Amino acid sequence: MATQLGEAKSSTGLVITWEALPNDFQLEDEPVESTGHPLVAGALRECLEIYGLILAQMLIASNFGLCATVNGLLVIKAPDWLYVPSVNEILSDRKSYTPNLEGDVPAIVMEFLSDKDGEEYSVKRTHPPGKWFFYEQILQVPIYVIFDHDGGLLEFYQLENGHYELKQPDENGRHWIDSLGLYLGTWQGTKEQRTGYWLRWWDADGNLLLWAVERVELENQRAEQESQRAEQERLRAEQESQRAEQERQQKERLVAYLLSQGIDPNNLPSE
Repeated sequence: MATQLGEAKSSTGLVITWEALPNDFQLEDEPVESTGHPLVAGALRECLEIYGLILAQMLIASNFGLCATVNGLLVIKAPDWLYVPSVNEILSDRKSYTPNLEGDVPAIVMEFLSDKDGEEYSVKRTHPPGKWFFYEQILQVPIYVIFDHDGGLLEFYQLENGHYELKQPDENGRHWIDSLGLYLGTWQGTKEQRTGYWLRWWDADGNLLLWAVERVELENQRAEQESQRAEQERLRAEQESQRAEQERQQKERLVAYLLSQGIDPNNLPSE
């Protein structure tokens, strides 16, 4: 693989190149500020895996280094969640990702609000640039999502004419993402002992993509309903059998009575 792909001067006047990190480069581990961050990110991936929506050439990662070289200086940002439709090489242990050099530009980048003085909204262009500026002007990611998992606010920005535009949700409070063929929205509830707001996926028909635990619960409910249905059917059959037996006994008593009266039941006049 080449170590650099082209050089371009963006509309911002910055020179952007796409260079591979040296093999011995040590990425800094950004601390996770909230225990909710990895849970929300993991839940997003979980559904896609369960429903078989993750293809081998895709890259879906959390707190993962996105790289670009701006005016000769390396810039690395680690979004809370990202989705790349196609990479050039499938690696089992990818440490970082340089768009254009290694594959597609991310189609979606998500940041979960933290206490870092609004870094998610930073348009600072000097080194190191702010996250908003980096995603919008340098990487030009088509969709940028900012999510407050404490308050439940979902901000959905779409790149239009080189700038992010805030998009309003549909009547169900969701946003359609064409590259995934899914809706993204918020949901309130409990998972992994965390109660609060979550980001969830819905399919084109509006069906919620279930987590593994929800699928198990649903299967258990269906099994219980089937068991109840079978029991009801057994009781119905038993009642039917009892009714038939009662009718048989009544008929036998009637025949016995008629015979005791010297009447042949087979010669009774028809009505």
